[in-house]
Amino acid sequence: MAALLGPVTNYASDAVPGWAAQAWVIWPVFAVLVVVSVGLLLWGRHLDAVSRPPARPAPVSRLARGQQASLRPPHVQRVRGREGELAVLTGMLRRPQGRFAVLCAVGGMGKTTVAAQLATQAEAAGWRVFWVRWRDGAELAQQMVQAALACGLPEAELEAARAGQASLPDVVWRQLGQVRRWLLVVDNADEPHEIGPAGEPVADYRGWIRPHGRGLLVVTSRDRSEQTWGPCAQLLPLEPLPVQPAGQVLLDAAPAAGTAEQARELATRLGGLPLALQAAGTYLAGPTSRYRTFAAYRQALEQELRFLLGAAHPNASRPQVARAVVRHTWEVSLDQLAGEGNALARPLLRLLALLAGAPVPLPLITPDLLSAVTGHDVTAVTLEAAFAGLHRYGLLGLPHSPGSTGLASGSSEEAQVVLHPLIREINAVALTAETSDLAVWHRALADRLTTAVHEANQRGRAGWPAAVLLAPHLPLLLDFADPRTATHHRTTLNTLAQVLQNAGAFGAARLLHERVLDVETRMLGPEHPDTLTSRNDLGNALFGMGEPAEAIRLLRQTLEGRARVLGPVHPDTLTSRNDLACALDGTGEHAEAVDLLRQTLNDRTRVLGPEHPHTLASRDSLGLALDGTGEHAQAVRMHRSTLEDRIRVLGPEHHLTLLSRHNLAGALTRAGEQTEAIQLLRQALNDHARILGDEHPHTLASRDSLGLALDGTGEHAQAVRMHRRTLEDRTRILSPEHPDTLASRHNLALALASAGEQAEAIDLLRRTLDDRVRILGDEHTHTLSTRNALETALAMSTQRPLSRWWHRLRRRNVAAGGG
Repeated sequence: MAALLGPVTNYASDAVPGWAAQAWVIWPVFAVLVVVSVGLLLWGRHLDAVSRPPARPAPVSRLARGQQASLRPPHVQRVRGREGELAVLTGMLRRPQGRFAVLCAVGGMGKTTVAAQLATQAEAAGWRVFWVRWRDGAELAQQMVQAALACGLPEAELEAARAGQASLPDVVWRQLGQVRRWLLVVDNADEPHEIGPAGEPVADYRGWIRPHGRGLLVVTSRDRSEQTWGPCAQLLPLEPLPVQPAGQVLLDAAPAAGTAEQARELATRLGGLPLALQAAGTYLAGPTSRYRTFAAYRQALEQELRFLLGAAHPNASRPQVARAVVRHTWEVSLDQLAGEGNALARPLLRLLALLAGAPVPLPLITPDLLSAVTGHDVTAVTLEAAFAGLHRYGLLGLPHSPGSTGLASGSSEEAQVVLHPLIREINAVALTAETSDLAVWHRALADRLTTAVHEANQRGRAGWPAAVLLAPHLPLLLDFADPRTATHHRTTLNTLAQVLQNAGAFGAARLLHERVLDVETRMLGPEHPDTLTSRNDLGNALFGMGEPAEAIRLLRQTLEGRARVLGPVHPDTLTSRNDLACALDGTGEHAEAVDLLRQTLNDRTRVLGPEHPHTLASRDSLGLALDGTGEHAQAVRMHRSTLEDRIRVLGPEHHLTLLSRHNLAGALTRAGEQTEAIQLLRQALNDHARILGDEHPHTLASRDSLGLALDGTGEHAQAVRMHRRTLEDRTRILSPEHPDTLASRHNLALALASAGEQAEAIDLLRRTLDDRVRILGDEHTHTLSTRNALETALAMSTQRPLSRWWHRLRRRNVAAGGG
């Protein structure tokens, strides 16, 4: 006060200023100073009250006894690979705009860690942070009250709510709606229907979860349903970590366990699951662990997964313990589903875990199948509810994209689900531990797989998408070792492989043939007729995949074995000779192919008859080989008679009849009969697209041939468009280095050169020549054709590109190196 009144007294003299002698001046000044001082004191007390929790606990539930949990967020180390989610949350923290965030994912994906990282960042930036860990409704209520009191909720309003004069959630959220710069996390809200108050769905926003505050509410939950959280929820589903940050998580935990590359390899094996990465890193950093390196741990997982990640914890009955253990974290969700009345969710997940690590077609899992393994009645409704529950809790997902399945007829329309690799493996471990007789499960699944293959085969082209999805799971039949059914199971695999080859899915067919051949070689011997059949089938699949050298080696080996074991004119021997000849012709060895095919045609005509489908196949193949040697007129006559016979024997829309029409048109093109060729090729292309699909290899071949024919008639621009599209499709479906893809690139280059686009044509021919030299060899017919075309294009690049000489040479190159 003396400092404030200092100007009143003149310490330089004893004289008092004249104005100070006036009482009407002194007392008003003094009164103003007193009022200002009291106001500053009260304002300071108000600020102190706002900046710290109330001195007296609120009289709610356990708060009155001083047992409330801490609202401090948990401590976390650096978070890897979640920068995108944290950026979204940080933006919402600054501007909630009437929304709240839900970090949702299956257990073990690191939801709590991401929320804790956000909380740490918010605290550092000056936000008030409240961390509420969900256990039950009463504890949630008291912690929400704590947060509201810390944000200035008057105790009188709280007491009014306790007296029944107001809704407690309304009171709390009214206060949170008046204060800015706060973050409230409700962690592990995995049972939203229990959050309450009782009878209040979360999506109604009348209970404890609301979007109405001026800060940000973040919920972590295993429930990923939009219906659960309502329209104001910003769902942030967490996926497994990408390989780079996942490997870094392991390096952070165990920096001495190996290189960054080894850490990434282990992270890939663990599927990028944060909980598994943490468990592995903690184990590797332990001083007494048996395995101390990433490589050793990854190798040990193949034999000891049940001990390293699938070991049971003695305190697994405690939810907080179970959530932190890989073996038990998903059991928490299964328990919740069981508590909701969804008792089929657990056995359904166990059943899915027996299948391969690939998308599972939903029609494969039927009520009868689940009834067989559970012993209970299962309806379609309860089965769908089990699937829906598992998906809601993230225990199974949907494929992110169809990807390239190798199906030539287009993407699959079959409904399908996928399991995270570790969820599948750990649930298989759990099933083994809790089931005394796995044979019941294996038999039921084997019967269902066999029936599914039969169904796909019966449906024809309509069954191709299902066949592609079934293919990865069929080898399981060979793992269910039962001598009584072994032959039946191998037949089932061969049946599906044939369906896949008809569909143009050579990669999937190859895998099945390889598995069957391996089993039959071990069980029956290398020269058993069944083994020889499987080897021949594998050779054909390899040729379809664009591996002609290995295909020809296997087909020669099979032909020699069948001739020795079965005789030179046995139908199977003739099949091997025909298939070998076709492979040779496809790689440019036309002369040897013609000799083999003439012999085969004669033998098949004599043994099987002139109109047997196999005889017609030999005649068709011989026509192709003759066309390759330049005998175009003879090839045309042979293809024309074969087409007529196939129409009569097989029908006008059989896929082999369509193939005959395409082959006849190709021969007519090379014989100079362009008008009829184009008419037949347009018909073949339309029929192939309609019957086999736009992306079947036979459809692509028809389009390629039509492009060649159009180019030959001067329709260069249209030919370029057609070849460019075919090249794109073959690159995607067959692979960039498949022989048919290289043929498309070669033919596109020829069409571009005809259209005057010399620069692009030369670039394509150079690339094609490099690939053909590397894949086929320097002296292969197709390699020589591309080299010849490149030399011609280079020579013509300084002259008029459309000379007659160029066209004559281009047509010769088409015959040698085209599709």
